Amino acid sequence: MKRLIALAVPFLLALTSQAAAAPAPSPAPAPARTGIDFRTALQPIDGFGFSMAFQRADLLHGARGLSPAKQREVLDLLLSKDKGAGLSILRLGIGSSTDRVYDHMPTILPTDPGGPDATPKYVWDGQDGGQVWLAKEAKAYGVKRFYADAWSAPAFMKTNSSENNGGELLPEWRQAYANYLVQYAKFYRQEGIGITDLGFTNEPDWTATYASMRFTPQQAVDFLKVLGPTVRASGLKTGLVCCDAAGWDRQVAYTEAIEADPAAGKSVRTVTGHRYSGSTAVPQPTDKPVWMSEWSPDGATWNENWDDGSGYDGLAVAADIQNTLTTGNASAYVYWTGASLGATRGLIQLANPGDDYRVSKRYWALAAFSRFIRPGAVRVPVTKADPALQITAFRNADGSRVIEILNTATTEGSTEFSLRGGHDRHPDGYVTDGTRSITPADIVSTHGTTLTAKLAPRALTTIVLN
Repeated sequence: MKRLIALAVPFLLALTSQAAAAPAPSPAPAPARTGIDFRTALQPIDGFGFSMAFQRADLLHGARGLSPAKQREVLDLLLSKDKGAGLSILRLGIGSSTDRVYDHMPTILPTDPGGPDATPKYVWDGQDGGQVWLAKEAKAYGVKRFYADAWSAPAFMKTNSSENNGGELLPEWRQAYANYLVQYAKFYRQEGIGITDLGFTNEPDWTATYASMRFTPQQAVDFLKVLGPTVRASGLKTGLVCCDAAGWDRQVAYTEAIEADPAAGKSVRTVTGHRYSGSTAVPQPTDKPVWMSEWSPDGATWNENWDDGSGYDGLAVAADIQNTLTTGNASAYVYWTGASLGATRGLIQLANPGDDYRVSKRYWALAAFSRFIRPGAVRVPVTKADPALQITAFRNADGSRVIEILNTATTEGSTEFSLRGGHDRHPDGYVTDGTRSITPADIVSTHGTTLTAKLAPRALTTIVLN
């Protein structure tokens, strides 16, 4: 036994000596900070918007009993930059005589004048289903983008002789339909509203039982070759948009067709697409500004929750905005309905009937972006972000900077940003979650160009650097 111990001692001493001489293991590298470069510009931001088409503007104007005082409160929520969301794009529906309970829009050409070359007999009631009133109110709040879009041509111009159930525009009526759209914009000009963006089709890739009209990508290009010169000759200061496909992925074929045709490409200022067929997964193949021009989540009930896993809660809308602005490189995000009745997925629910309204967390999700990110802003690059965080950043025309952070984790956290091209010794922080709605919070600190933010779980944090 003594001999075994004697043999083992030198061996153990050698091992101890080697261990002492070996270098200590290197510490794990610190995780890279998220970087935000405010000096670099990605896509411009034209704004955030909503629609009140199909008589919804009339509902807001008191058709079901909403008093002037409550009307002003809802208008403030939608349009005020100080009290509400400060939405900056109003999407108008161009006449359709479809009748879906309250979903009805008057048409300015109710009867066939006698053929495509006959003189049309336009009518104008100065109301347009409440949309003229709403447009004037929006203008008073500072809105400058008025986007008018047609769901269908008048029935007599179509292959199915109906404004509903799809159908196509008859080729011989192309010029008359172009004239009809221009006349609509001229009626609004007469009311003091300049239609800045004009569309001739809504969801041309889908047939609805209500007002709808089909266009293939080639048919859309062919019509643009008529509409473009007609608008240019009209003296209107309006740009054309196309094509509001129901699916963002399906809009790609329309965008490619426009880009491949010089005349059509010259006519279109802005590419527009909806995202009902799925989340935005690709950018549109164009250098033109791109708008996500209509979406609201599905759902069978009115929902005011922030995070309930339904897919039509506030957090779901916040995530969709983040994804659309980044993956889709969108320059605008236009939510479908500002306010409506019943089991709406709109932002606000109006009493039916009555003098009351309710506000969803979807509204606050959109407002957290639209109040602070103003028309004329640019999105800027964000690098090396925590995968649990969805982050976008923007530089406004007035020099203010905005960072939007959606924390999808279920735990509270903290993150650091390395800022280039803009910092502030006293940044403002706001939190939107289950109990807060753009609520000021002492959650942000800075040291030089390093910004640190405390992040509530499953919450949207908005940081403003002035």
